[in-house]
Amino acid sequence: MSVAVAFSTINELFDNITAQYSNETRPVLMYKADKEYRSITYSQLHDNVQRCMFGLSALGVKQKKKIAIVSENRPEWVVADMAIAKLGAVSVPIYPTLTAKQIEYIFNDADVSLAIVSNIAQLTKIKKVKRRISSLKHCVVMNERDLPKDKFVIGFSDVEALGESVMNGPKKKLPKIQKPKPNDLLTIIYTSGTTGNPKGVMLSHHNLVSNIKAAAEAIPFNHDDTFLSFLPLCHSFERMAGYYTAFSCGATIAYAESVETVRDNLMEIRPTIMTSVPRLFERIQSRIQKNVDSGSVAKQKIFYWAIGVGKKYAAAKRSGSVSSILSTQYKLADKLVFSTLRERTGGRVRFFVSGGAALPRELGEFFESAGIIIIEGYGLTETSPVLTANRLDDFKYGTVGTPIDGVTIRIADDGEILAKGPNIMQGYYNNRKATREVIDKDGWFHTGDIGLFDSQGHLVITDRKKHLFVSSGGKNIAPQPIENLFLQSKFVDQFVLIGDRRMFLSALIVPDFDALQEYADRNNISYADVKELSEKPEIHSIIQGEINSLQKDLANFERVRKFVLLDKPFSIENGEMTPTQKIKRNVVEERYAHLIEDMYKNIA
Repeated sequence: MSVAVAFSTINELFDNITAQYSNETRPVLMYKADKEYRSITYSQLHDNVQRCMFGLSALGVKQKKKIAIVSENRPEWVVADMAIAKLGAVSVPIYPTLTAKQIEYIFNDADVSLAIVSNIAQLTKIKKVKRRISSLKHCVVMNERDLPKDKFVIGFSDVEALGESVMNGPKKKLPKIQKPKPNDLLTIIYTSGTTGNPKGVMLSHHNLVSNIKAAAEAIPFNHDDTFLSFLPLCHSFERMAGYYTAFSCGATIAYAESVETVRDNLMEIRPTIMTSVPRLFERIQSRIQKNVDSGSVAKQKIFYWAIGVGKKYAAAKRSGSVSSILSTQYKLADKLVFSTLRERTGGRVRFFVSGGAALPRELGEFFESAGIIIIEGYGLTETSPVLTANRLDDFKYGTVGTPIDGVTIRIADDGEILAKGPNIMQGYYNNRKATREVIDKDGWFHTGDIGLFDSQGHLVITDRKKHLFVSSGGKNIAPQPIENLFLQSKFVDQFVLIGDRRMFLSALIVPDFDALQEYADRNNISYADVKELSEKPEIHSIIQGEINSLQKDLANFERVRKFVLLDKPFSIENGEMTPTQKIKRNVVEERYAHLIEDMYKNIA
């Protein structure tokens, strides 16, 4: 299904979709409060946005003003975002995990005049740096408990009450609000980045609208769908796909309480669609694998038999020739294994949509064998974000699909993926030099990714251009496919390949400590904690065996010769990962430089 209403701007999308479903009692948004999910209808959302819009207007928010949103996913995020859009102002969404110093940089760079934050913790960060942000006049707080008495701080309900009083006052005193045009700036999204200060990506209403419509044509969302949203709304992928596009199709969006509660929320909401990143699927598979490995030999045999049948069935189904024997086997496998796996996702998922990072082919095939389809797409914040997508009737794991409507992709001579289309950003805010570096004189956006088209026209991403290693022997090495290969091991949780300008490849490995502990307990290996466990020779030997097995088909220069086991995972809090779960390679290499250098000492 394509979008349910006509629109050329985000404010038109909001007005038209809420009018279309104004008489319906089904929810547009759902959120957890007091241990149960509550609902907001389209008409209620419309009224909330109107109040917020007039309240913000009374506080001086008008066209082109920059308004920051620093909050976890919740209905107020949507209310604030739509109110800002309807005023013609510019939203600056920010990850709530950012530090005060990072927020200070973005607020000053974007010239933010008002911030809307979720709670006291976010307010505290802003107040720490407020005196160094001359443009900032007010901070609106969603959670109003224990708010300080301060002219700078305003409760979210007070903003809505202010808007209500404006709406109920004399009509002639209503502020004149000029509707934004398609090419007007809608938002500035600061890329999380793996190096240096973030850059502000300028996206217009037209940029996002073109992507919403093309995404809705490529992937069939509809008004009967229920989404479970857990990826940050400040990230372009979730905002465009799991929010704007879902909204444009008249679907229901339910917010997970947190990343940690997704497993429980899946069972409560029983969604039909969910946007995600590969990390979630890796965790689900890992949990399944642990459960199987801790079971009886008979249980393990049944599981692996079912997976084998599932893969054969999926391949035969694609070719259009499923034999009666294979069909019978699959029905039995589904009854014994796959139906239980699907129930863990709520039992109603039509498909998952994956983005933000590469989905390992083996992971997609594993879920497909169980009857769970993962549709992978590709894009960047600078492209609003989707450039290509697999389709339900044309998907191929290991690829990111074909270009969506309006987008043109070509591969440069050096292998870099270049893109053109109505979704390409206006540029980087306050940074013409950086803009010229990625958008050439002919209008091609340089993605920084290396890729190729396969024989069926599907795009394959091989690596980041800047992440290509060159060994001391002159060999070009793409680290990402190698890292994904080793993540297949049940004993490996995170894996960072080392080897740029080195004689050979090495690795920093964060083990799956649950799997290691189970192995140690079964084999009577004593340990006091995970640090001691990771230093055990027996554990090192197990990991070495996994590496040897997985890399047997790699070229000699692509093989890992040494590795170090770390005793704690990389995390966002420690600054080693971006908010979208990508490892900051430069930070990790700097932090563990002593361990890396030790691996290259005394080389013959």
